[in-house]
Amino acid sequence: MAAFNLTPFDPSTLILAGIPGLEAAHIWISIPLTMVYIIGLFGHSMILFVVGKEQTLHKPMYLLLCMLALTDIATPIFIVPKALCIFWFNLKGITVGGCLTQMFFLHTSSMMHSAILVTMAFDRYIAICNPLRYTTILTNARIAKLGLVGLMRAVLCTLPLPLLLSRHPFCANRIIPHMFCDHIAVAKVSCGDITVNNMYGLVIAIVVIGLDLTLIVLSYGLIIRAVLKISSKGAHQKALNTCTAHIFVMLTSYPPFLFSTLTHRFGQGIAPHVLIILANLYFLLPPMLNPIIYGIKTKELRDKVGKYTCRSCLPASTDSNLT
Repeated sequence: MAAFNLTPFDPSTLILAGIPGLEAAHIWISIPLTMVYIIGLFGHSMILFVVGKEQTLHKPMYLLLCMLALTDIATPIFIVPKALCIFWFNLKGITVGGCLTQMFFLHTSSMMHSAILVTMAFDRYIAICNPLRYTTILTNARIAKLGLVGLMRAVLCTLPLPLLLSRHPFCANRIIPHMFCDHIAVAKVSCGDITVNNMYGLVIAIVVIGLDLTLIVLSYGLIIRAVLKISSKGAHQKALNTCTAHIFVMLTSYPPFLFSTLTHRFGQGIAPHVLIILANLYFLLPPMLNPIIYGIKTKELRDKVGKYTCRSCLPASTDSNLT
């Protein structure tokens, strides 16, 4: 607890503890955290660059992939810089306004991520079950509109979280046992009645994520039914291959979210550092893995990325001869 005394008391300041119980290992934890951040940032930046440069990739599927990349870039930005300030410089103080702002943007990007995954499932459903109408149903303009609807939903659903908390005073013990301003962790250090906050957060998580999961499962149920009707094994395999990357991304996103949400509310017997690590896995692991998954599973994207990376590796004289 002596480390907290390095942050002077300020009634408008909260204190992020980092990972309670693992304070001695903060420096070591910062190493994989930084690597995850850099790998994810590089991978998604590469996807955005390649899709932007290649006219052949200006299609709904890759527009959705760019949207996913933007949310995956944004989410760690709201977590990692402050976490590294805690781990490296012991700068644990954060204003109440800054904490509520971080909470809003963090949960908004998370909900936007889920909306994009639903749209991707719909995209794969149209591509496999109604391929002849794919280009007329899913245009780039329509995908952009769906993305805007997903963003509006995320903002409207997330905005009440900081607004409800801003009505409560905070107790003398302003230490948040977390490395970022997670909603339920901040709510627990307020002195008011947080029943409404707890219920709203839980209902939003269950209803919104439950609805998204239902739509995704429905889409893939229809996809599987359509694939089973295909007689050609080659076409059968090709249809399934177009979905594998999306399925892997969903498996890295939804199970950690559901497990983290439920354990934070009902896992009183679980050690705090375990809860925090679970929350970090949900927010930080998918942004690192998603570009790797799509890079491996999407041949067209893999070929385009390979073209640019190989070109950058060639000597200048060789590259000029090729052109």
